Amino acid sequence: MSFDSPVLMWVVVAVVSAIIEISIPHFGVIFASLGAAAAAGVAALGGGLPLQLIVFVVVLGVSLAVLRPKLMGKGTSPGVPSRTGTLIGREGIVTEAIDPTIGAGRVNVAGEDWAARARTPVPATTRVRVIGADGIVLEVSPK
Repeated sequence: MSFDSPVLMWVVVAVVSAIIEISIPHFGVIFASLGAAAAAGVAALGGGLPLQLIVFVVVLGVSLAVLRPKLMGKGTSPGVPSRTGTLIGREGIVTEAIDPTIGAGRVNVAGEDWAARARTPVPATTRVRVIGADGIVLEVSPK
């Protein structure tokens, strides 16, 4: 088998695709690797370039349509647990006045300092209740 062999070329495409998938996994490039491996098989059996390309495209398309949805459902996790979710409903105290016009303000909830916002201005030392969270910013309302 020489370097210009279609089998070798398809194997190279399959290996490079697999390496890319391992390096940057997003469940897409691995299917090109599957198609290239199938095309290499056709080339090894003596199939011409048009047949190799057809097999490559069909295996790529079928594997994307059938395998990708199944693989995307596997191994998914709910993500990083929210630290702020457990604070909703808790009470705290405003440590820096909350000004909704500029989005500034801080509160202490459960012994921790948090950025906060409210619909209306809330002066320092006011007791508040956490009604929501947007990322690491707590949404509060006066008690």
